[in-house]
Amino acid sequence: MGRPPARGQNRAMALKLFRSTGYSSILTPGETRLAMHPGWMVLAVSLWIGFVANVALWRVLSGNDRATSLAHVLVLGAAVAAAAALILSVLGWRRTMKPAAILLLLLSALVACVVWSRAYPVDATLLERPPASLLLPSWASLLRWQVSGALAGLALVPAIWVWQKQVRRLAGGDQLRFNVAGAIAGAVLFGAARWLLAKGIV
Repeated sequence: MGRPPARGQNRAMALKLFRSTGYSSILTPGETRLAMHPGWMVLAVSLWIGFVANVALWRVLSGNDRATSLAHVLVLGAAVAAAAALILSVLGWRRTMKPAAILLLLLSALVACVVWSRAYPVDATLLERPPASLLLPSWASLLRWQVSGALAGLALVPAIWVWQKQVRRLAGGDQLRFNVAGAIAGAVLFGAARWLLAKGIV
């Protein structure tokens, strides 16, 4: 019979198993200090989509739309941000969060550039348009540096940030609780914003 593994070998094997299973990333102090909590990632991406990629807000702030109040476009932005937070919370698992966030950033940037370049009104009629008309900018508009620059700024820059940002890996139960809480908060905020817009309060 062979000799049993030495105590040092047992410790090395246990450490290797600990690292390979992924639990080390949950408990490593360095990662805990440096990595971003997934909640902050969801919040940052949602606010970007709801307010930075908000053409209606651009128009009001630039003075091109004097008929719409600032409160209205802010509530509209909150509704969009809440919807994004709801989607990202549902897809907020380690392997799906970053791809989902980048996809939402790309879609919101495309819609913003199309709405801006074609001067579409940001109202209920926008939702009645075919999806292709909102997601496919014309080649002529892409050749304009303003449109291509806006598309790069709204999609490429935040997408690079999302891809390179280290996100903290949560344990299974903590991750599930975070996803459920984020989805509920997003749904509640979205419903409240939609109610305000439907009632014409803002």
